[in-house]
Amino acid sequence: MKRVTGIGGIFFKAKDAPALQAWYKRHLGIDVQEWGGTAFSWADADGKPTGGTTVWSVAPEESDQFAPSAASFMINYRVDDLVALVEALHAEGCNVVGNTDDTEYGKFAWVIDPEGNKVELWQPPAGE
Repeated sequence: MKRVTGIGGIFFKAKDAPALQAWYKRHLGIDVQEWGGTAFSWADADGKPTGGTTVWSVAPEESDQFAPSAASFMINYRVDDLVALVEALHAEGCNVVGNTDDTEYGKFAWVIDPEGNKVELWQPPAGE
């Protein structure tokens, strides 16, 4: 079974999220949307879309999005078979938190790494 196949997103907290979002927009040209981030579309070497995205988002410092982790960041990893991976992680004694979430954006699950960081696992919808 393939486990992680790529990075689906990078999420981090900021003391002043709107100011940091504005800085990234102004100085690095990131198209920060109203929800606090953007989705970078994947392309091949010729610039043709390949059907994937990587989300980048800045959250307010008070956000509990990464709970129970106290870390100021969370990385979302793309996976091929979330159910099988979660079963394997449970069998290996990993700290899988919460329930698998099945949404219009795909399936999500979370695990805490040995340093206490919350890691998000994401199986995109078919065809993405």
